[in-house]
Amino acid sequence: MIQEIEAKTLIARVSEVDSIFGMDYGLNLYRGCQHHCIYCDSRSECYGIDRFDQDVLIKANGVDLLHKELSRKRKKGIIGTGSMNDPYMPLEETVQLTRRVLETIALYGFGVHVITKSDLVVRDIDILKRISRVSAAVSFSITAWDDALSKIVEPGAPASSARFRAMKRLRDAGIETRVALMPCLPFIEDSWENVSAIIEEAARCGATVVIPWFGLSMRDRQRAYFYARLDESFPGLRTRYESAYGDDYSCPSPHAEDLHQRTRALCAELGLATHATPLLAPTAKALRLFE
Repeated sequence: MIQEIEAKTLIARVSEVDSIFGMDYGLNLYRGCQHHCIYCDSRSECYGIDRFDQDVLIKANGVDLLHKELSRKRKKGIIGTGSMNDPYMPLEETVQLTRRVLETIALYGFGVHVITKSDLVVRDIDILKRISRVSAAVSFSITAWDDALSKIVEPGAPASSARFRAMKRLRDAGIETRVALMPCLPFIEDSWENVSAIIEEAARCGATVVIPWFGLSMRDRQRAYFYARLDESFPGLRTRYESAYGDDYSCPSPHAEDLHQRTRALCAELGLATHATPLLAPTAKALRLFE
């Protein structure tokens, strides 16, 4: 079910500057997601999103709220979207809420960081180019080099190859692109063959940063959902997870340390960073119109 709701607030200040993606503010335009990734932590009870894969709630008043909230901000910053759901899930093609929000961010002179698994983001190259005069970056979440595997673990999202093509189009347009190699599922995606292929293709397509996390998190109903999907697509693997992690929230790959070392070495060789540098362009300091 897709339903419109009226939100009370839209953007939230990040308590400390986000060390992973460099965000000062965060916003989510939808509740729920259509990508159905088997590992998504947003299903966890603590987020209070019931029927995460069945219902998507659209914050219909999001643009109006953003106008009000940004007009009161005295400090410019980078606004991030995509942490709880994908801002470019399939319904965005017709709803265009993300596009309208990007236009508002451009109007008020803020920067933006988008994280997505969708090639639909190329639709908004024109607005992202305007925002890039302040700061704009798009991180593509890519966890599987093989398209067949990506369709199993992220069944509602475009294939990894489509994301790489979108990455190249954005980079050719002068927009900074990154790869969020996370989560990297233990015993499924944590081979060096998979990881190195993603890094090498990221470099070929013009990414500047690869941010890895070799593991995943699991709790309450997300664990139950993930194990049910393992039973369907990877028979027998659930037992291995239960033995390795029990009820642990943080579930690192047993190869995590080695993968980090090899990733840093390969990224250095290819000229890729492994962490983001969250800086606004100097022009951002001069944008005083709405301060």
